[in-house]
Amino acid sequence: MKEKIERLKKERNAVILAHYYARPEIQDLADFIGDSLALAQIAATLKEPVIVMCGVNFMAETAKILCPDKTVLCPDLNAGCSLADSCPAPEFEAFIKEHPGHTVISYVNTSAAVKALSDVLVTSSNARKIVDSFHADEKIIFGPDRNLGNYINSVTGRKMVLWDGACHVHEEFSAEKIAALKAEHPAAKVLAHPECKKPVLLLADVVGSTAALLKAATEAPDGSEFIVATESGILHEMRRLNPSKTFIPAPPEDSTCACNDCAFMKLNTLEKLAACLENMAPQVEVDPELAARARKPIDRMLCLS
Repeated sequence: MKEKIERLKKERNAVILAHYYARPEIQDLADFIGDSLALAQIAATLKEPVIVMCGVNFMAETAKILCPDKTVLCPDLNAGCSLADSCPAPEFEAFIKEHPGHTVISYVNTSAAVKALSDVLVTSSNARKIVDSFHADEKIIFGPDRNLGNYINSVTGRKMVLWDGACHVHEEFSAEKIAALKAEHPAAKVLAHPECKKPVLLLADVVGSTAALLKAATEAPDGSEFIVATESGILHEMRRLNPSKTFIPAPPEDSTCACNDCAFMKLNTLEKLAACLENMAPQVEVDPELAARARKPIDRMLCLS
């Protein structure tokens, strides 16, 4: 299967992009892996005519918006995002109208329609930097992730108005279970994504995007131990880059599982990747008028990043 994918990739002159949360075998085949910011930055610079986005569908939409003349493939269009789904565009538009005079900052984990309603986008990598670029008195709406918004409010002293959305994966981490793991592994540092709830973040030694958590782990001394509170796919790259270190996935609250997976990300499989390259489908399309409006806040994010 891997040989078939490599052959088809060359025949199609395609580039495979994968998020850190994708299956390990997908990450190993990808030309580039990264978080949402890195994948958007990479997509904007590619010269190849075909992009295969092994992530979730909003990432493929973003790639198409940035590269309208390229063919953008997504191995499974059912690979959605609970956070994006928590913010329907009509309801978000009504929310904006209820708060006139506010700058709208939206997380990149949103539909193209929500992006088009926004003034600028952010990722977990650059959210604080971009929020800090606005005057301290700026009235801001932040959506859709309330946990990330609360975290940015706490570290900046702002009072942004928050949309009430969340990522189901990061919502499920248990502070109690992480504390129990910490008791079992007292030397372990806790790495947590800012989409986690506040009690989890209060236990963390490092709070940051997947890329920031990976960097923190890689810069730590050999033999270090970490409890990782984000989607378990990142552990593959952490372990690959840091074979001498120990990484323990933080468990979800209401489960006997030892790790916390995004079922949407895991819809990307080798079989689906091969099929989409072979059939050049499913292709991701975005209405040109909508794409033009959505591109403005994306470009502003990339400029501010």
